[in-house]
Amino acid sequence: MSDYYALLGVQRDATETDIKKAYRRLAMQYHPDRNPEAGAEARFKEITEAYEVLCHTEKRAAYDRYGKAGVGGAAGGFHHVDLSEALNIFMRDFGGFESIFGAARSQADARRGQDVRVTVKLTLAEVATGLKRTIRLKTYDRCQTCEGSGAKPGTRPTACTTCGGSGEVRRAARSVFGQFVSVSPCPTCAGEGTVVLESCEVCRGEGRLRAERAVAVEIPAGVSANNYLTLRGQGAAGPRNGPAGDLIVMLDIKDDDRFERQGDDLSYDMAVSFSQAALGGQFVVPTPYGDETLTVPAGTQTGAVITIRGKGLPRLGHSGHGDLRVRMHVWTPERLTPEQESLFRELAKVEGEPPRRGTGFWSRIKEALGA
Repeated sequence: MSDYYALLGVQRDATETDIKKAYRRLAMQYHPDRNPEAGAEARFKEITEAYEVLCHTEKRAAYDRYGKAGVGGAAGGFHHVDLSEALNIFMRDFGGFESIFGAARSQADARRGQDVRVTVKLTLAEVATGLKRTIRLKTYDRCQTCEGSGAKPGTRPTACTTCGGSGEVRRAARSVFGQFVSVSPCPTCAGEGTVVLESCEVCRGEGRLRAERAVAVEIPAGVSANNYLTLRGQGAAGPRNGPAGDLIVMLDIKDDDRFERQGDDLSYDMAVSFSQAALGGQFVVPTPYGDETLTVPAGTQTGAVITIRGKGLPRLGHSGHGDLRVRMHVWTPERLTPEQESLFRELAKVEGEPPRRGTGFWSRIKEALGA
């Protein structure tokens, strides 16, 4: 099943408590340290991926609106949670399970680099077309002198004698419920499984150094402020050849005073004079892709909406674009010149009485306004 709600067996209006209960029950069933059956590991990763999205308000809102396209990274397509991440997520929110049933992959987890979070500012025009942006990061990169090992050139880390290279120590204990085994990171090597006897003089045994580097980010068209991009392995390098963290790219979209955004659709307010509304004509209106000529029919009323198809924003993760809705406003001059006043008085003699309720005019206005 690909639907996150179906994976966890909850309704789309489920509360956060419901989601956590459903995930914990399934995680206990399919955790790879408890369930050796074929397919259990894949199922555990799937339900954890679903939980990680649905238990966060912003991620859940983006998923409800755009599906997986709204919560995935743009560079390289949608990212599925791997086993190491799934185990970390379970430990983060339901810690204690591993201490009884065994710790997994602790050496890699102990050396994982930090995630790096950056914010990219975008204009509405950039949202409409998508763009590539180069981000300069000041973070940790692997030490080239020791090739990330942290050991002096010509030497290498040795297996920890306390844990025998496993990175963890196990202790058996008895309780009224029987014997159980607790697992914890090795205190000598801090869970890494190896120790450095002679440290690299450049990085002082860290295996990484502070550095600045450039990362290319591809931002797809149609994103919104609640979207973010995750670039796996582009964060800080981990100590002593540990896996790198992720780069989290948050999006800050500047408001465009010309338009009001409703999802993929845009609204634009255009003022016309009495004569322009009565006679109609062609007018130039802005769009995110340049100016567009709009034909306004004669007799246009305030509140009428003229739709320009396909001139809204791209639909994120889907083909096609939203629409641009032009809302008409008949402008009434506040001050009249003597000549204008004379012309309006002449017009008033021949224009007749305005329509009254019950003639169908007001129902057309309500329909145009969406009432």
